[in-house]
Amino acid sequence: MSMLEVQNVSVRYGSYTVLDGVSFTLEEGDWLMLIGPNGAGKSTIVKAIAQSVDYTGRTIYKGRDLREFKPTELARNIGILAQNHSVGYSFTVEEVVRLGRYSYAPTIFSKHTDADEESVERALELTGIKPLMKKSVLTLSGGELQRTFLAQLLAQNPSILILDEPTNHLDLVYQKQIFALISEWLKEGGRAVISVVHDLSLARKFGTKNLLLKDGKEVAYGVDDKVFSPEVLNPVYSMDVADWMHTMLSQW
Repeated sequence: MSMLEVQNVSVRYGSYTVLDGVSFTLEEGDWLMLIGPNGAGKSTIVKAIAQSVDYTGRTIYKGRDLREFKPTELARNIGILAQNHSVGYSFTVEEVVRLGRYSYAPTIFSKHTDADEESVERALELTGIKPLMKKSVLTLSGGELQRTFLAQLLAQNPSILILDEPTNHLDLVYQKQIFALISEWLKEGGRAVISVVHDLSLARKFGTKNLLLKDGKEVAYGVDDKVFSPEVLNPVYSMDVADWMHTMLSQW
């Protein structure tokens, strides 16, 4: 059984179609990269899986329609890292990460369990933000804030991570660290990842599958050779993608 099936999903705002009949499957161990130019519908797929936008079609997690899930149940199984974070509260980094355990609490007044403590500690260490744990999130840089919310997601301990531009605001060392971290997270079994990325080099290096979109429609889906050929990529981006990549890398 697939971990996640997206079946003929479409999203429309009035007469405007944002996503048009997109389908894919996610198996254990997959890292699916959603790629394509701006406005292709990549983030809309994330919103559909998160049940935060109306859609037609079906999203099925381990044989069960996601529309049937309560929010806390959805959070225990699928964790989503948004592209941008706006915070207007002075919680500490540690407090924000602990919110990732909220869906496991029987009531809002429940005490932290040993499992909660272990999950939060591990998430802080994995993302390299333990030295920041007592700082207010209002004082963090964009990269530190992104890692804080990734730690919250890891503390949530879902089976599927969905990451919308996961290295947004991160400098190179943390880009490398985050992708290496996610690669290791995947190896623990029973897990899968979906990432929205603009950097095709990252998609090609880390993705086990790729879904290329344009104007809300699927252009290509599958392994590298099927998606990253010039015949497929160049019309989507209206340029010679490989030539541009070679030109940029030749500077090194």
